[in-house]
Amino acid sequence: MGRTVYVNGAYVDEADAKVSIFDRAFLFGDGVYEVTSVIDHELVDADAHVERLDRSLRELGMAWPCTPDELVAMHSELIARNDIDEGVVYMQVTRGEAERDFHFPADTPTSLVAFTQKRGLLDNPKAETGVKVVSMPDIRWQRRDIKSTALLAQVLGKQAAVENDAYEGWMIEDGHVTEGTSSSAYIVKDGTVITRPLSNAILPGVTRRTIVQLMAETDVTLDERLFTIEEAYAADEAFLTSASTFVLPIVDIDGRLIGGGKPGPVARRLRDIYIQEARRSST
Repeated sequence: MGRTVYVNGAYVDEADAKVSIFDRAFLFGDGVYEVTSVIDHELVDADAHVERLDRSLRELGMAWPCTPDELVAMHSELIARNDIDEGVVYMQVTRGEAERDFHFPADTPTSLVAFTQKRGLLDNPKAETGVKVVSMPDIRWQRRDIKSTALLAQVLGKQAAVENDAYEGWMIEDGHVTEGTSSSAYIVKDGTVITRPLSNAILPGVTRRTIVQLMAETDVTLDERLFTIEEAYAADEAFLTSASTFVLPIVDIDGRLIGGGKPGPVARRLRDIYIQEARRSST
């Protein structure tokens, strides 16, 4: 007996889970997804993930497969059935199953699948050592604000990072850092956190959203602007955020040490206050 997963209204063993070869996510990448972290058996930032999913669906003209409350309840049921203390719930909505053709099929119900992954989130050793990042061209499409399942460019970027003994890739467009292959990107200079403002060029990260709110409630200064990879090389600190890693310090970019090669105080503090907030507000 393996994990219990969710497929279009049914909770089934992962070995019995089946999706049609005619599902449009399989054929076209015609779908959206969310990854929500779990701490102490509870979802983190659930409302924000639901809000972002709603936006992605609207941008693609895709119908909800259930109500938002039913979606959250399904997540909680998977957490309970799989006894997830720390980890993530992955879910995706696709335009559904139809004969292969590029235009939207008529009267085809959307498809919803979800599964859990157990991961150690709180005591991540990478938070103590920091991680390495390499830069690369941003070859993605122009609607990166939609959390689409079409992730081939990110897969290629992440593989390039792994092959260069790095944890993450920072993508560069017109001389400026957009974001990581699966994370938001930040640098710190003279105590000010610098990150790219939201636009179609980057994903509106849920963890980013909470971090920005937390900075506004503390004495951490935020400057939302474009920055170059050269600025990153000269930064006092750098870090990344994502739902599955929270805040991770970056200590090396393209072989150049950042902050003397050790995690900096701003990144450490933001990680601590994010975890405190996540535990306080998890639902």
